Amino acid sequence: MNSDVLLIAFHHVASDRASRSIFFNDLCLAYNTNAISIEDDDESLQYIDYSIHERLIDMTTSRQFWDSQLEEYNLESPLSLPVDRHRLSNDHRSSSACVTQISFDNEISQLFLDYACIHHVTPFQLGLTILYAFLFKLTHGDNDLCISCLNANRYKTELQNIIGMFVSTLPYRVQLDPHWSFDELVQYVRERCLSILEHSHYPLQHILANLHINQLNISFLETMFDFITISSHTDELSFDGASFKQASFEQSLEVAKFDFSLTFVYNPILENNRLSFRLTCSHDLFDEITVTNIGRRLEHCFQQLFSSNETMNRIDTCFTSVSKFDLILPEETQEMEDIIYCRQSHITNEAPASFAQARIWLDERIRFGPDNPQIAIYNMPFIYHLQSDHTLSIKQLRHALYLTVNKHLSLHTSLYFDIQKNLLMQRVITHENKNNNNNMFSIIETIYETDEQLNELLHGEKHNPHLFDLPQGLVFRCHIIYYKQISSNHLLSHKDLLIFNFHHALFDFPSMNIFLHDLNQAYTTGQLLYDDNTNLRYLDYAVIEKQMLMTGASMFWLDVLHDCKLDQPLSLPFDRYRLANEHRTGRGTSISFDFGQDPSHDFLTHASLNNVSLEHLTFAIYFIFLLKQTNGQTDLCTAININNNRYRDELKSIIGLFENVIPLRCQLDPNWSFHQLLEHVQEIIINSMKYSYFPLQRILNQHPHISKHSFLDTSLEFISSKSNNDNNAMMIGDSQLVPKSFSFNINGDEILSVSDFSLSIYHDINMNQLSCTINASLDLFNRETVEKISQRFHFILHELSASINDNRMSKPIYELSLVLPNEQYLMQSLNNTQVSFPSPVTCIHHEFVYQVMKHPQKLAVELDEQSLTYAELFAYVQMLAVHLLDEYGIIPSEVISQCVERSLSMVIGIMTIEMAGGVYFPLSFRDPQNRLHTLLQQTQSRLVLSHYLTKNKFNDLTTILDIDSILVNNNLFQHIDIDQLSSVHVTIDSIAYIIFTSGSTGVPKGVSIEFAIQLTYNKGNK
Repeated sequence: MNSDVLLIAFHHVASDRASRSIFFNDLCLAYNTNAISIEDDDESLQYIDYSIHERLIDMTTSRQFWDSQLEEYNLESPLSLPVDRHRLSNDHRSSSACVTQISFDNEISQLFLDYACIHHVTPFQLGLTILYAFLFKLTHGDNDLCISCLNANRYKTELQNIIGMFVSTLPYRVQLDPHWSFDELVQYVRERCLSILEHSHYPLQHILANLHINQLNISFLETMFDFITISSHTDELSFDGASFKQASFEQSLEVAKFDFSLTFVYNPILENNRLSFRLTCSHDLFDEITVTNIGRRLEHCFQQLFSSNETMNRIDTCFTSVSKFDLILPEETQEMEDIIYCRQSHITNEAPASFAQARIWLDERIRFGPDNPQIAIYNMPFIYHLQSDHTLSIKQLRHALYLTVNKHLSLHTSLYFDIQKNLLMQRVITHENKNNNNNMFSIIETIYETDEQLNELLHGEKHNPHLFDLPQGLVFRCHIIYYKQISSNHLLSHKDLLIFNFHHALFDFPSMNIFLHDLNQAYTTGQLLYDDNTNLRYLDYAVIEKQMLMTGASMFWLDVLHDCKLDQPLSLPFDRYRLANEHRTGRGTSISFDFGQDPSHDFLTHASLNNVSLEHLTFAIYFIFLLKQTNGQTDLCTAININNNRYRDELKSIIGLFENVIPLRCQLDPNWSFHQLLEHVQEIIINSMKYSYFPLQRILNQHPHISKHSFLDTSLEFISSKSNNDNNAMMIGDSQLVPKSFSFNINGDEILSVSDFSLSIYHDINMNQLSCTINASLDLFNRETVEKISQRFHFILHELSASINDNRMSKPIYELSLVLPNEQYLMQSLNNTQVSFPSPVTCIHHEFVYQVMKHPQKLAVELDEQSLTYAELFAYVQMLAVHLLDEYGIIPSEVISQCVERSLSMVIGIMTIEMAGGVYFPLSFRDPQNRLHTLLQQTQSRLVLSHYLTKNKFNDLTTILDIDSILVNNNLFQHIDIDQLSSVHVTIDSIAYIIFTSGSTGVPKGVSIEFAIQLTYNKGNK
């Protein structure tokens, strides 16, 4: 009947997937032919025969293959999958599973099969390649991947019709290159699969036994891949005309055999969704939502390869590297757009501090000394003076300040650390919290008469650490500085100064525009209209920020910083290093300079013609500079300041700290041209800015093993501004306020420095000029070193500017130089060894005698505490040379060997051999005796000069003369005939000495050097 079900079950130990079709075919045949019994053929091969034969096969070659496949692989280290929890080594598996299943439409299914056909790969190989590319991205750059795959293992024709368990589980390892295209990866995986097929009969037990490790901790056994193609002949059974159709049933409880198992299924019988995959993960490690998201990311990966949807960012399989696969889902790229910013009704006046506030607060206390801070690294004074003939009412200003501060809660918010909550908190200070002696902000009035007094007051606003009190909420002050006297009519004039000073933990630079806008409105109208019950506050932003998942940004930063050595500082030319427990002093030095009119024009024109951002172009130049300055460091990571992180319109009217710091990592190739580097820099900056809202603390928390984040010690920023003060002037009522800079600090000896090394590039929009400021910590650099660094950066700017004009931008960036012109001249002069000889070329010992006659009492040779003048050296040389002629009958051009250690005797021996007319042949006392004996035979040298430490290196057949024993014999000085030395006949064409090398064959080979050649070399290097 239609409602009846025929259920047949097998235990996997006795049957595999291929056995089912064999069983059902025989079952139908037996039923339909009404066979009483199946005759047993004694000659037919049975599974038991296979199991015996399997143990008799010589598997030496296969063993060697598998040993090489897994060589140096860390078998105990699991894949860095995004697990929700970890399993302890002694935990048992629960077998509970989380499952997600994705089906592809016919278009993707067909494109998948078409690709496999065109590239001559099987669907299994293509599916496996996609998994490898997916795992590479999912693990954020792990390129040595090893997983398990099932293999049918019926490698002989005789095994095709036997029911039994033939399936083998084998490790499939790839070491992929992130720069490979997908097509290249496909071919690589295809070759790997084919090589594995030749050795698929080698049992997994043997592979594991050969590894000699605990088989319970082998990581590749936890990740499984399989590809199932359903045959059109396996879904129906026919028993004497009665048809049984295969029916699927939902399992009430899914079992997880592995931690991560992916199975592709291709069913050609289906009209739709022919290709699908099923991802089964262990609930011991993964939550249901995590597995669902992993499945969706794999689906997104598929769509990038095979979808024809124009909105999809398709991967060019031929050219695009696998590192460009994007696992961030489309909705995650828009995750910040979906956040609803609204008033948090459950928050009154207190909330956790924002990520930005916590960063500033911690930085000020931990990096710059927690107990007694002596520096004000985060004071933010803004100085203004009135335009000539303009005035400002002090009374109206006070009232306007009161209204403005009252509206913007950040200007009277305290920061304190709650010990019980172990959390940095912020609390709005209200009038109820204040008494008459403690207002929400302070107004100070002082007088100056001289520039020195003014500079001292300005210096105090910037550097005094006691102006603000964060726990009390005193984070804003107004300082009015009068020229000579306080105005009797309570009006500010153009010679007076107005300073608004804020603590950076509650205020950023864009907040100043909001502050001045509302101050002007309050000053002009005497009121500020706003709804304190509905307005979005900075408190609300801080609370909402903590609740954001930011999944897309989290994945991006994990991917970008994979394997980045965040704890290793750039190899800059430090003059000294900071100890691990040493706090920063905050003392720094600053160098500012203009790019110059021509380089500025060249870079602006180049950026415009090539449709690139000026910021991207200058950053590319900076990375070239770092490449050269760090002696070829190619993985460069520096901090970049995001000064205005108000990514939503709702945040643009709020005063507060919306800054962030993100790492900017550039992995460059020195062989790239400037254009190639510029394209790469464009890409990394655009992508990094896209996810710049991800708080620095959360980026750092992704790398818990790193305790010191050295990339934060160097920073980079690009600032566009207008130089004309009239354009920057602010209106307060009818009066115009003009900004005033801290001119007393320009290129001064000391400034406040947050970073160890920072570079700021400025674009003056009005003048269309570029300039640069380099700030460096005096804890690490001398002022002279920073000046030299700035000169090198300025030099490379001009070098690149010249390259643009000469169309030489295609040359490799490593060919650019930081060597300054004066250094180039010095190097050329050092390398210029050509000299003009005052006299014709003579022999070495003749030149030596000339020096003796010219400088008899000057030192000729010095070693440690010993020395000889030219006259003393000449006397010893004469005595020993005459001794060689008298006692050993040395003739011109005879080879005389010398084997001595570094000593005065070595120099005496060399000059003696030359003066006696011999050929000097040096022997190394470090050489073994057999080599020394061989060299003496080759040169036919019958005499060896030595001293007491080396004379034992030779056998009794060699004539040895101890130099020192001759020199200490004073009687020789009385009986030598010096005149006979003048009869020694040696010319400039005679051989001066011989040296031997090992030769390419290992046999010593000699090289003869003539007097003229050697003397020319000596004079050139004198």
